[in-house]
Amino acid sequence: MKWSLIIELSKALMFARIKQTAVAAVGVMFSITMFVALLGFMNGLNTMLDGLVLNRTPHIRFYNEIKPNPNQPIDQTLEFSESLNIIRSIKPSTSRLAIHDAEKIIQTLQADPRVLGVSPKISSQVFFNVGTIDLTGIVNGIDVEKEAQLFAFTDYITSGDYSELAQTNTIILGKGAADRMLADVGDVIQVTTAQGNRIQLKVVGYYQSGLGDFDNSNSFASLTTVQKMLGESPSYVTDIQVKLKDLDLAPDMAKEMEKIFGIDADDIQTVNAQFETGTQIRTLISYAVGITLLVVSGFGIYNILNMMIYEKLDTIAILKAIGFNGTDVNRIFITIALSIGLIGGAFGLILGFLACLGIDQVPFETDALPTIKTFPVDYNPKYYLIGGSFSLITTYLAGFFPARKASSVDPVDIIRGK
Repeated sequence: MKWSLIIELSKALMFARIKQTAVAAVGVMFSITMFVALLGFMNGLNTMLDGLVLNRTPHIRFYNEIKPNPNQPIDQTLEFSESLNIIRSIKPSTSRLAIHDAEKIIQTLQADPRVLGVSPKISSQVFFNVGTIDLTGIVNGIDVEKEAQLFAFTDYITSGDYSELAQTNTIILGKGAADRMLADVGDVIQVTTAQGNRIQLKVVGYYQSGLGDFDNSNSFASLTTVQKMLGESPSYVTDIQVKLKDLDLAPDMAKEMEKIFGIDADDIQTVNAQFETGTQIRTLISYAVGITLLVVSGFGIYNILNMMIYEKLDTIAILKAIGFNGTDVNRIFITIALSIGLIGGAFGLILGFLACLGIDQVPFETDALPTIKTFPVDYNPKYYLIGGSFSLITTYLAGFFPARKASSVDPVDIIRGK
């Protein structure tokens, strides 16, 4: 019975100062709207920027790094074992770039329950012969279907049909490289490998990742085409790319497999640590700005409730005189604060969602990112949950201190006019 009476009294006090109550609710609504829209837009932007690199990066990359042999003959000789040996101009060892027994390694990785997929790759330095000029570049030999499945390869094809890459002697040029060569889809270009082998390839598409340096030098062909270019056997592979079901397993698994297979391994978290740091900083800034908006709206509610208590001292004195205790008065003003937070927060979440929908429809056209047509937005439910929770917490705290002040009012002092 008493709770229903407290709610009725809270409603009456709110409607008695409807303008101030509405202003407080609008402040909460605006804060929540901006909080949701800001986080949705900033995290959508983070996802897009990170995706430009991380979508095309394997979680683990296995390869053979060419480096000098650490076991030098002078160190093996007893005559020099007790002396200080200095060796200059050490040349790389004669080990091959190719991964030995790559097929068995791929089969072992595919059988691992932690692995989502495996894609072999060949990376080869070449010269694109344009008239009398030779342009340096890189041709990546890929398994076309695996690349599309694991690395969103098709998302970056701006012209042509990626499936034609499965044919022999075809190539998809990086957009920057195509522009430098003035090569159109359907043209035939000449490529010379570092070994001096020459081959003619038909351009079947353009690739544009949004990273200028990458698109200026990188192009893609099938594994078979690149093996033919290099004069290598069908088993020739220089890289094994692995996607995991859980990205966080990459560092430990890279070290584990490096020892088992005896080849070099890089994990995505170590190689691209700067991108993760940048994302965390941008996200932190977004949360800081959003929470600041909520805190500011909380101060507004605090001031309004303070003024309401000052103006309703007579009412509070009468309530206490007829039997309401300090706890009841406290509950009345806490109920007012939470009502403002609940109403303002609910409308704020709705308007925040609508604002995200509006941002998502704004055209975003740039030559650097042709596959992205509108501003990116992240609709993760956690932003709405955090915003709604903070609206209630902030308004509760904003109403707690004025409510405590109201509960301590002595009705005798008010009636005496002190």
